[in-house]
Amino acid sequence: MAARAYWQGQIRLALVSIPVEIYPATRSGAAISFRQIHEPTGKPIRYEKVVAGVGPVDRDEILKGYEISKGNYVLLEDEEIEAVKIESRKTLDLVQFVEADAIDVLYYEKPYFVLPADDLAEEAYAVLRDALRETKKVGLGQLSVRGREQLVSLKPCGRGLVLEVLRYADEVTRAQTYFRALPDAQADADMLDLARTIIDKKTAPFKPEEFHDRYVDALHRLIDKKKKAKGKRVIEDVEEPASPRGGNVIDLMAALKKSVGDGGSRSAAKKPTAGKSPASATKATAKRQPAKRRTA
Repeated sequence: MAARAYWQGQIRLALVSIPVEIYPATRSGAAISFRQIHEPTGKPIRYEKVVAGVGPVDRDEILKGYEISKGNYVLLEDEEIEAVKIESRKTLDLVQFVEADAIDVLYYEKPYFVLPADDLAEEAYAVLRDALRETKKVGLGQLSVRGREQLVSLKPCGRGLVLEVLRYADEVTRAQTYFRALPDAQADADMLDLARTIIDKKTAPFKPEEFHDRYVDALHRLIDKKKKAKGKRVIEDVEEPASPRGGNVIDLMAALKKSVGDGGSRSAAKKPTAGKSPASATKATAKRQPAKRRTA
């Protein structure tokens, strides 16, 4: 159990209130942080608050400013900012329910485990969990934490419930902004069949422990080498990925067949005609007709 709850309060469904505690469902990974060091002395570099043409300033002279135009700011006191913060409430009202798949993945930000606060809350907690599971619905509400309101969803997870902080609409860029220029063309049927075969061959249960941040692992190895070298310079050997031969023109059908490993499926074994890409056709023609030797 986590040492400290992120939020404690009640989930309210109409006239039913369920005392709960919310705990973070994730933790920081094995990221490595660095300090800037003054090499001649080996001491860390510190930063001072300075103003151009003035120099270092005291913290008491610093205000928060919101830039409304280039070089023009609205200045705000800390007390003014505190005064407009949303009062922390100890109740999460489930104001709406939506289909489990109705929320786009782009809106999900961070998950939390929701647990009943005591034995008396377990029965109502179980009723809410099972009702959401049977109806295949997700509850929506707004959670007030540390002066801000967060849009959240609530859904069943195993024996418990998971609350997920959602992004607001103005925080999400519409996919059409990036995908609008893509051609609305269907993929070649034979190539699609090969791609499905490759996906089927590589399909397996998700085991997150099998994946590692190779950059972080490499940094740890480099740091260990530096420790053993006792200040001497160490050059880390980096294997460069082999660049594909034959230029940038790739025969997609040949690459898919090679990826399958058995020459492709029956439907893909046929010689493609209309679905063949211009680049592939050009390459095949070049193989059949040797280039003429240029003469002076």
